[in-house]
Amino acid sequence: MKNNIQLINKYCVEHSSKESNLLKKIRQYTEKNEEMSAMITGPIVANFLQSIIRFMSAKKILEIGMFTGYSAMAMAEALPEDGTIDTCELMDKHIKTAQKFFNKLDNAKKINIHKGKALNSIENFGINSFDLIFIDADKINYINYYKKSMMLIKKGGTIILDNMLWSAEVLNPQTQEATVLNDLNKIIKNDKRNYNLLLPIRDGIMMCVKR
Repeated sequence: MKNNIQLINKYCVEHSSKESNLLKKIRQYTEKNEEMSAMITGPIVANFLQSIIRFMSAKKILEIGMFTGYSAMAMAEALPEDGTIDTCELMDKHIKTAQKFFNKLDNAKKINIHKGKALNSIENFGINSFDLIFIDADKINYINYYKKSMMLIKKGGTIILDNMLWSAEVLNPQTQEATVLNDLNKIIKNDKRNYNLLLPIRDGIMMCVKR
């Protein structure tokens, strides 16, 4: 079964829009140099994010958890000329890596990096500020990120949360991360402020559209 899933994922990548050369370079650099390279979103999620941005005609995006910049770069590629991304990252080495690649982007000013704890950084943004929010940071704070994001997202805007299936551990939570994510899935399902859909894309993508 696991081999079939891997083959299906590979097939999906091969039959979707091709990642740009710059995205490929970020991914290959991350896979070669980062101990936790599996944290990268990868081509399938990148394509998904780009599609949502284009469907929505999103212009203002918040990313909580940048890592080496793959997903931020992917979203920036789908934005119009006047679009912007505010992305939050704690670790200096990831910021340096991402900035090195962002500098090669034709319109690098689209991406604004906020260094430090994401919960602190997002306190600086006003309510109803963003068209799209992508959450892919430390799982322990996911509930806090979601609650704050529901204030920051505009009416009709979309929040996307990655890793919401946590390698299927949410089915029988035994770790703190799995417990938090399982609790959050329940919170989102019962939150009347949004329409939500949990998809088995990669490690689980939750979409929330604010009513």
